[in-house]
Amino acid sequence: MKKVFKIIGITLLVIIVLLIAAPFLFSSQIENFVKKTINNNVNAKVEFADIDLSLFRSFPQATVVLSDVSVINNAPFEGDTLADVKEVTLQMSIKELFKGSEEPKRIDEFKVNDAYINILVDSLGRANYDIAKIDTTATTTGNPADTAGGFSLDLQHYEINNSRLHYKDVGAKMALKLEELNHQGTGDFSLDQTELDTDTEAIVSFEFDSINYLNKNKVDLDAVIQMDLENMKYTFLENEAHINQLPLTFNGFVQVDGDDTNIDLTFKTPSSDFKNFLAVIPEVYAKNIENVETKGDFVVDGMIKGTANDKYIPKLDIKVTSNNASFKYPDLPKSVQDINLDLRVLNETGIVEDTYLTFKNVKFRIDQDRFAANGSVKNLMGNMLVALNLDGTLNLANLDKAYPLDMDLDLNGILTVDASTSFDMNSIEKEQYQNVKSSGTAGIKNFSYKSPEIPNEIKVSSARVNLSQGNVTVPELDLTTGQTDLQATGTIQNLMGFLFTDQELKGIFNVKSNTFAVNDFMVAQTEEKPVTTSEENTSETSKTEKVATGEEAIKIPSFLDVVLTFNANKVLYDNLKLTNAKGKLIIRDETATLENITTDIFNGNIALNGHVSTKTATPTFDMSLDLNAISIAESFNGLELMQGLAPIANALQGKIQTNLNLKGNLNNDLTPILTSLAGDALAQILTADVNPEKMPLLAKLDSQLNFIDLDKVDLNNLKTKLSFKDGAVNIQPFDFKIKDVLVQVSGSHGFDMNMNYKLNLDVPAKYLGNQIGNTLSQLSGSNLQNTKVEIPVGLSGTFQSPQINLNMQQAISSLTQKIVEEQKNNLKEKGTNALNDLINKQLGKNNQNQQSTDSTATKTPQTKTDSTKTTQEKKIEDAAKSILGGLLNKNKKKKDTAQ
Repeated sequence: MKKVFKIIGITLLVIIVLLIAAPFLFSSQIENFVKKTINNNVNAKVEFADIDLSLFRSFPQATVVLSDVSVINNAPFEGDTLADVKEVTLQMSIKELFKGSEEPKRIDEFKVNDAYINILVDSLGRANYDIAKIDTTATTTGNPADTAGGFSLDLQHYEINNSRLHYKDVGAKMALKLEELNHQGTGDFSLDQTELDTDTEAIVSFEFDSINYLNKNKVDLDAVIQMDLENMKYTFLENEAHINQLPLTFNGFVQVDGDDTNIDLTFKTPSSDFKNFLAVIPEVYAKNIENVETKGDFVVDGMIKGTANDKYIPKLDIKVTSNNASFKYPDLPKSVQDINLDLRVLNETGIVEDTYLTFKNVKFRIDQDRFAANGSVKNLMGNMLVALNLDGTLNLANLDKAYPLDMDLDLNGILTVDASTSFDMNSIEKEQYQNVKSSGTAGIKNFSYKSPEIPNEIKVSSARVNLSQGNVTVPELDLTTGQTDLQATGTIQNLMGFLFTDQELKGIFNVKSNTFAVNDFMVAQTEEKPVTTSEENTSETSKTEKVATGEEAIKIPSFLDVVLTFNANKVLYDNLKLTNAKGKLIIRDETATLENITTDIFNGNIALNGHVSTKTATPTFDMSLDLNAISIAESFNGLELMQGLAPIANALQGKIQTNLNLKGNLNNDLTPILTSLAGDALAQILTADVNPEKMPLLAKLDSQLNFIDLDKVDLNNLKTKLSFKDGAVNIQPFDFKIKDVLVQVSGSHGFDMNMNYKLNLDVPAKYLGNQIGNTLSQLSGSNLQNTKVEIPVGLSGTFQSPQINLNMQQAISSLTQKIVEEQKNNLKEKGTNALNDLINKQLGKNNQNQQSTDSTATKTPQTKTDSTKTTQEKKIEDAAKSILGGLLNKNKKKKDTAQ
């Protein structure tokens, strides 16, 4: 007995050792086998990070796991990702591991986890999934490469978990997206006839010709399918599908026959309860429909039958009907009554262009308000032909009282419409509105709209629209919001294009306003944030909501392409008040272009031309402004731009006119960012009085330079040019007078108020006091009235904390040279006069005496000048130092002592 147990123990030990050692023995073989299979069958770059073989994971099956698998296309889709899979799991019998490398290995089960499949068909009909190699040596062309030695898919079970599939057909203008895809099937693929039990769920989006037919709708299908693998025919047995919450059941089959797919399917709702209609609507909008009271029926009944290939589609007949239905949500006060629907999608020829939609007798009522619609859309897959009739009255305030709209807004107003239109989409897209046939009217009264994104409630007391052929006129629009009132008339050039395509709204309007406040149109900035929900209400799809960031911005609407001719009695912008504003405003491509805008402000007027754009994250502008006879003080207090360009204007009272050309960036409220400005200006002061006490710079100059009196400055008709860039303002040299003192100014300052200026003062000696003035007069030998002193002054620091620097060396040198030059001129004049006197006295004497006298006369002054020249200039320089030192160290005098 012990021997038996010993044998069993040894056997188990051998088996365990083999199970442990097998992955090491076969992993290299499996890896080479996988690579060989791929290379023999696939025309693409296939890579995987790791391959793992386990005998314990699904014992008694062997499990092969491929990690981080990617399939990258070759030409004509070179570089595109066809598939990116986190994990592929293959299960097979252990005995498959012992087969030779040329024998196919049978796969019993496979799983794909976290896959992204990207299928693309280009405009030429080429598909990126067509990567199977063709065996060019085979006698019959078109056969796949020999798969001997590859894998044989005799599946019993397969799974696709948490995956995504994107399909785009450029030529067919069709796109399908499956998100959160989970699919599994169980059946015996080794048999010709078998049943496949499937379970599928996904979030589905489907777009055809730029129209969304499904947009993130939840779809699931539980179905048992009879598979005839020999004839490639798949027949629905037991099944139930849901689109959102709408249940559907299918009958019929799909059969693949070469390039043709034969379809014979019918589908319908298993019941006729009107709740089926609410179930069509995505759950996020329909809310909980379990407790909704409903009456009447809602039936979906469809047929798809025929052949699908490159030329034809199956014939279609899909009906959606409801009669005398109603519904009421338990928590809402009103119900929707008298609901009638008669929708039908038809294709009776199998030609794609012959697909059309009709909707007849579509009606509903809320309280006493009734609304009805009829129409058709033909040639759905081509140049759509649209016919539409609308008739009814609707109180907008009743909408969220009858249906849970879940919108952060408050609507009120009475909408009335009685209109019809017919058009083809090509004419709309090409803006050939002469082909549009429209008639009727639409209007709204006492409309109001509230939203967290806008600062004030918008109220429209009355608005009307008239339709006539392709023309849409707006004879009346009366709107108020906050402090703003607007009255407008005009025309809309492309109403149908705006409503049915992605065209911008184009129009021409005349607008009048008594008061227009720009801040009334500040839009609150928002961002998407996830919604916090309780565990009981957590859905599988994450929810977000718009939350205000606390910032506000003026945004030019991207959907507008309009020309506005306006006249506003009063415009309020930030802290400014503009009156009698008029001109033309063109709004296009998120840009406002101003043409010949004029307005009265600061007791003068302004003319503007240019543009403002909010298209980029940082708004920009480029503007030309003419400021005519505006108040210096008012403009300085009201415009940050003026404070940056001319800080000294704070001390001025008077009028100015300026031509400004500037561009740069804007804040969210469309005020300029000063450091970003670039441009130039030509300014002229028409009249001005100076108050030095309002500007520390002037006050310091007035107190430190005792020979000037800023009360007597003359700035009238002063002109100057300036340019600005990178936060710096550069002033071209200009001059003005403080009584008889000529002041020349040059330099620059920054918008940060730091400055670097030079003042050259040409000061008459008579303003320097009697003692200094007489000393200068005696040194120079000239008349006091004609003597001037040049004083260079440097200004640095800031306008509020200035530094005044006298260039003493330059002043001394200049004064010294001036006195020396004056003395030289005086000596020359005296020498000439003396010589003339001597000549006249000696006219009667002989030549010898005349020569001696001449020699003595010329020699004596020359010798004296040479011997005293150096000493004299030194004395003059010392005197200049003394004069300037005394001049700048004296206390300020309020009156000139020379007068």
